[in-house]
Amino acid sequence: MKLINPETKTFKVFSALQEGQALTASQARKMGVGNLSAEVSRIRQHGFAIYANSRKAGNGVQVTEYVLGKPSRKIVAAGYRALAAGLV
Repeated sequence: MKLINPETKTFKVFSALQEGQALTASQARKMGVGNLSAEVSRIRQHGFAIYANSRKAGNGVQVTEYVLGKPSRKIVAAGYRALAAGLV
């Protein structure tokens, strides 16, 4: 598996998630990351389970928080089925 380059925005996001933080787009902008969903997609492509949880903020705005988690058995099984079918 390829490692994430420590000099990238992707690594900043990954490090924050690995420390247990739940990141929103506004928090990511403060870190210099303009498109959080793109960085999350890159981390997922490296094999990490990043979950998107939607909630309403105090002002009523819908917010998506990203957290690093453990993949469910269903996700792992789907991965193995994809490998067996030659899709990966």
